[in-house]
Amino acid sequence: MSDSSPLNHAARIVAAVSSELPADAALRRYLGKSRKLGPRERRSVSAAVFAYFRWIRWLDPKASGQKQLEEALSIGERFNRDPRSIKPEALAALAVPPWLADEMKLSVEFLRQLQREPVLWLRARPGTAARLAADLGNCAMTPLAPDALRYNGTTDLFLTPQFQAGAFEIQDLASQLVGHIAAPAPGQSWWDACAGEGGKTLHLADLLQNRGVVWASDRSVRRLEVLKRRAARARIFNYRTAHWGLEIDRIRPAPGRSARPPFKTKFDGVLVDAPCSGVGTWRRNPHARWTSSHEDVRELSAIQAELLRTAAESVRPGGSLLYAVCTLTRSETTEVASSFSADHPQFEPLAPVLSGTPLERSAEFQGASVFFLPDALDANGMFIAVWRRKKS
Repeated sequence: MSDSSPLNHAARIVAAVSSELPADAALRRYLGKSRKLGPRERRSVSAAVFAYFRWIRWLDPKASGQKQLEEALSIGERFNRDPRSIKPEALAALAVPPWLADEMKLSVEFLRQLQREPVLWLRARPGTAARLAADLGNCAMTPLAPDALRYNGTTDLFLTPQFQAGAFEIQDLASQLVGHIAAPAPGQSWWDACAGEGGKTLHLADLLQNRGVVWASDRSVRRLEVLKRRAARARIFNYRTAHWGLEIDRIRPAPGRSARPPFKTKFDGVLVDAPCSGVGTWRRNPHARWTSSHEDVRELSAIQAELLRTAAESVRPGGSLLYAVCTLTRSETTEVASSFSADHPQFEPLAPVLSGTPLERSAEFQGASVFFLPDALDANGMFIAVWRRKKS
């Protein structure tokens, strides 16, 4: 096997992965330094690395790194040809950590979806999906979201003139649904309390049609700088940023920041896209399933509850509050939402109106809250709860 073969590159990346350097970060770092690798080689290396963590508990730990990667790819190919080749009992025992069964129902459909390679979803600017699909090629539209495209090609999208011109964002379908359920009206003001690198901020700003404003805050200054670069590329200007948030490792303000909301104003809508265990993204990031613990889930649920309670103070009477997490554990979803409703009678739970829409079959309601499951969407999993602050 050549020293420059994809499996050797992948083996070096896997060897570098640690608790401090997750697989996706190790992959980005390695490929960033490997200028001679072409697009096809990069895809092969990435596929091998993620296949390794997807099938790691089926592999012989005594075998060489290259042999384990080769076996992982072989198991994945066999599974893709015939998902029934892997028994449901084996998937439940080996595809996810044991603690997950205490937090959610492990359906066969969910487990099989976790073991498939992820779909790449794009979000076109409002009303331009059909034209973008024609320009890019290898795209399929979906009735589940008006601007979403499933990309099936192999082109490096970051190098396309359409991306450079801000014609689309790479954003998972489940993440796009958060913006559509929020449904901000032109002229409103919104706060994206945990904005990260700004995917949902930019979507909200687009939906406001440049009439209204979105405030974006995050505990990471670096992420907010990425948001600004993305907004500049898309020529979106109806947003503002503020450094704010809670430390993830304990419930306290980020250094130099107050636990109170960063604004005195009240908003028509507040989105709390809280940090979470990310179970809904484990198909895309299989290494994460082996770095998350049940203790992490319990700690994150406390952070989520505090973020939701604090952000709710900034919702004006009649305004909307959304809680969204890309996880499916009870501790971080229905338990957080139920506890908030019990403690805040001034907020009325609202179920998203999905009846009669294409999304109805992809949604699973629990009370007024909704789950979008990966096997129903062919995308990430997402939990969304919505409240309206009573005018009285």
